Amino acid sequence: MSVIDVRSVTKDFKDVKALIDLSFSVPQGKIYGFLGQNGAGKSTMIRILLTLIKPTSGKIEIFGMDLEKCRKQILRKIGAIIEKPDLYKYLTAKENLEIFAVMSGVKVSEKKLMEYLEKVGLIERAKSKVKTYSQGMKQRLGIAIALIHDPELIILDEPMNGLDPQGITDVRNLILHLSREMGKTVFVSSHLLSEMELIADSMLIIDKGKKVVEGKMTDLFDPAETMVELETNNVAEVFEKLKHGDLREYVFTKRGDYILFKLHRSEVPMMIKKLVQMDIEIISLYSRHSLENYFLSLTSENQHVEAFKD
Repeated sequence: MSVIDVRSVTKDFKDVKALIDLSFSVPQGKIYGFLGQNGAGKSTMIRILLTLIKPTSGKIEIFGMDLEKCRKQILRKIGAIIEKPDLYKYLTAKENLEIFAVMSGVKVSEKKLMEYLEKVGLIERAKSKVKTYSQGMKQRLGIAIALIHDPELIILDEPMNGLDPQGITDVRNLILHLSREMGKTVFVSSHLLSEMELIADSMLIIDKGKKVVEGKMTDLFDPAETMVELETNNVAEVFEKLKHGDLREYVFTKRGDYILFKLHRSEVPMMIKKLVQMDIEIISLYSRHSLENYFLSLTSENQHVEAFKD
């Protein structure tokens, strides 16, 4: 079952197209990574999901309901943090939770408030003023506030931004806890790709407002597989040649002066041998292993990615 179903959403800001015919689905109870370079359109999409702005065109269903027609009913089931959480720094963590509970229109006992603080690892600092908190602690308190009305869907925009290594680890573990122990669906936007590699079940990569790729992490990125970048002369000619050669099943994309192959690392020697046999000039070969390199192979500031298709 899909918790979020976005269909052909476009958003224009005067002459700027922030989102272009964007479609994706977020499965229930999973951690969904929303990835893209700065300016790719991630924040715009999140603001649309939270009804802070309206799309120019397209349709969105959340929990199977039309977002435009059932806005209030849907938002009652969503908890969100956009950028840094907005907290009352001269109040304690417990007092912040009490205020936000009232603002959310929910009645929460003191015992329940303390349980939320325990979930985010702040029980020992419950009565400390927020101004004494580290940025990581503030992020965790923000997540506790997002949970105060027990939402089914959590939307987090760059939750690890500006955190030190310990803060990143704490927030990462909390996100995993939300999904695996509490059964929440978590939609998380982040530029920290190494972190997404550790927590996301599925992901969407967008570039300049367009979807580049979407799917389960296990299908899109297998640590046993390698992305190999081939630099060669006459890329267009070589690309056509590869369509009909023995390496056809391994060709992934063409980008500028490079061709990318996706294959098991044990098959790399075979690939090199076949390239030589096909009399293809090899200027350079570079292997990519991480999600970050996979991401960079699909997005670019100045170049267009052409997917290898039948």
